[in-house]
Amino acid sequence: MTAVADPATVQECLRVGHGFSQGDRNWIAEQFATLDHRLAGFHAESTEIEVSVKDREARGQKVTLECWIAGRDKIVTTSSEEDLHAALHDVRDDLRRRLDDQKTRQEPRNNRHLREHVEPTTLDPLP
Repeated sequence: MTAVADPATVQECLRVGHGFSQGDRNWIAEQFATLDHRLAGFHAESTEIEVSVKDREARGQKVTLECWIAGRDKIVTTSSEEDLHAALHDVRDDLRRRLDDQKTRQEPRNNRHLREHVEPTTLDPLP
């Protein structure tokens, strides 16, 4: 596996949307820091993450985390946890699971023929 020249990080790719201010951005980036390892396999310029919250600190608040990575389907995770901290962790963990699922689907783990290309050898005919 080759290393990405400019790997994506939460700090570099995170945007805060509706319900959050730019002042919340660093705190949110700290909560999402564990995603850096998963995002490192993608280029920073082709990766975007946006978090938003509807009805912040109200009984029916809803946190949404969207992730766009070039060449992949958009991933949207949501949480209705009443505690904002718990909701952020919920969407973060769901995004990590979905990124892992996408990676697993794209890797030819269960197909040896796709993992490695072995040149066929010519066997001498048996006498």
